[in-house]
Amino acid sequence: MSEKRNAILRASATAIAERGIRGLRVTDVAEVAGVSPGLLYYHFKDREGLLDAALNYINDRARAYRSEGDATADTARDRLVHALLGEIQDRPDVVENSLAWNELRASAVYEVALREPLARTTAAWVAEISDAVSEAFSEAELAGDNPTTTDPHKIATTMTALVEGLSGRWLCNELSTADARSCVLLAIDLALPHPTELHTPVKDTK
Repeated sequence: MSEKRNAILRASATAIAERGIRGLRVTDVAEVAGVSPGLLYYHFKDREGLLDAALNYINDRARAYRSEGDATADTARDRLVHALLGEIQDRPDVVENSLAWNELRASAVYEVALREPLARTTAAWVAEISDAVSEAFSEAELAGDNPTTTDPHKIATTMTALVEGLSGRWLCNELSTADARSCVLLAIDLALPHPTELHTPVKDTK
C-alpha cells in the first residue's frame, strides 16, 4: 500500500470517528490527510469507494490488535479471550477504531451502499472468532451433542454482536472499560465453560 493511500485511509478512520459519516465529505478526509481532493479521487473514485476501503482498513487494524496476545496465549481459549477483549481497550487506536466502526454500523441503516462492505467485513470477523471457538471446543474436548449451543458460527455471531453492543455503551461512558470487559468474559464463560467444569460429574440428587 502506498504511503499516500495509507495516509488517506488513516485519515478516513479519524474523520469518521471524530465527525461522523452523515455529513462527511471527501474534502474533509483530504484535509485531515493533508492531500488534495484530486489525489483522493484518483485512489478511490468516489465517496462510496473511499468508505468501502476505509472499512477494510478499520477491519485490518482491528485484526492486528486483536491478535497481539496470541504469542503469549497458552490455550485456544486464551486466544479467544484476547481477541474479544482486544476490541475494548483504553488505547487511542482502539477507541478511534471502535468509534468509526460503530458510526459505520449505524449509518448502514440509512446508507444502503454501506451494507455490503459492512456485511463482508463483519463476516470476516465472525469467521475469525468462529475458528477460535472451534479450536477452544476441540481443546476442551467438548462434545457437540447440542448443535444449537455448540455451533461455533452461532456463538461467534452472538459474541461479536455482544462486543459491538458493549462497545457502544463503553464509548458513551455508560460502562467502564473494566465493566465492559467483565461482561465479555461472562459471555465466554457461559458459552465455553472451563474444561474442569465440562468434566465435573453431575451429583445424583435422588
